[in-house]
Amino acid sequence: MSQEGEQEQSDRKKYEFRKVIEDLKDFDGSGTQLVTIYVPDDRQISDVVQHVTQEHSEAANIKSKQTRTAVQDALTSLKDRLRYYDTFPPDNGLVLFSGAVDSGGGRTDMVTKVLESPPQPVESFRYHCDSDFLTEPLEEMLADKGLYGLIVLDRREANVGWLKGKRIEPVKSASSLVPGKQRKGGQSAQRFARLRLEAIDNFYQEVAGMANDLFVPKRHEIDGILVGGPSPTKDEFLDGDYLHHELQDEVLGKFDVAYTDESGLKDLVDNAEDALADAEVMKDKKQMEEFFEELNAGDLATYGFDQTRRNLVMGAVDRLLISEDLRKDVITYDCGECGNTDREVVDRRKSTSAHTCTDCGSDVEASDEDREDAIDHLIDIAEQRGTETKFISTDFEKGEQLLNAFGGFAGVLRYSTGV
Repeated sequence: MSQEGEQEQSDRKKYEFRKVIEDLKDFDGSGTQLVTIYVPDDRQISDVVQHVTQEHSEAANIKSKQTRTAVQDALTSLKDRLRYYDTFPPDNGLVLFSGAVDSGGGRTDMVTKVLESPPQPVESFRYHCDSDFLTEPLEEMLADKGLYGLIVLDRREANVGWLKGKRIEPVKSASSLVPGKQRKGGQSAQRFARLRLEAIDNFYQEVAGMANDLFVPKRHEIDGILVGGPSPTKDEFLDGDYLHHELQDEVLGKFDVAYTDESGLKDLVDNAEDALADAEVMKDKKQMEEFFEELNAGDLATYGFDQTRRNLVMGAVDRLLISEDLRKDVITYDCGECGNTDREVVDRRKSTSAHTCTDCGSDVEASDEDREDAIDHLIDIAEQRGTETKFISTDFEKGEQLLNAFGGFAGVLRYSTGV
């Protein structure tokens, strides 16, 4: 699969996970009876089952009969789900949720969800039992975006690493042999200055070598490089063209940092927050700028659910643009009298209303099977027609306009359809 195809699959998976998280955050348990388990992909399933069995046994000591029963039922449900897996979890691990949630009127419903292969690896095993499901670690994974190279250096030391989403990974470090500014006795000032400059140049070449070895193999995936350190060190390093020529253009900026050890990598990311935000949203801005150009001066733009869907079905949409913050369902009404099909887009939690056929005026009812997520509905058509799907952030003006002025759905067409 191409890199763009993998990105589309990743974006869709993130959207599906985000929907589940939003549902889970709405659930409340009566007491500490909602169970969450995070399982890394190197943890044996048998170990997890053993842990759940032990928790089930210890739950017998809970004083409240209602809470005790709810916790044990949740653990039994999770244990049953774990039996579907072999020795180890899927890549990136598993996240499991189960518990009796309040359904109103003093009643509860048992909810069990299993999320496989989250966008980022589950880093450690966690067992959590509370009145809410533990979703924060999963939310952080979904917020993770981008791959950035990090370099911090002064004339004494340097560290090189990655920023993967929100995770900083130190990878390589080096210490310099650059002498201090005070020369030893017996050396001429001119000779000492020359030796010092040679040592600085050698150290910069060593740092560049570390960065090149790390970043060049990922040059087609990397979203940018950040360089930090005191002045004039970072300026000398960048101005001296020490980095590989294919990396020079990837440098987003240089930033003052006080430390050049591993803690300096964190300071670099903190100081470059604005640059990182701008770089991430620039991709979305380019998509929306092209859409607005076609909308204002061309005829290769479509927007709104109905028009976008009709163009998708015809195979005319090159890129489908969907707002990240859109939460809508589509209800399909099939008229039994005349065979007409109508569709209505509604808020996700809005109840199904009565519908009148737009062709013959007959009353048409829809079942739960006739209702689906509007984004999934369009993406399924897009995948069948070879159309790219782009999720657009609302963190900039035109991204907000996509959601508020165009209903959250738009597209750039391959050819004009007149629709």
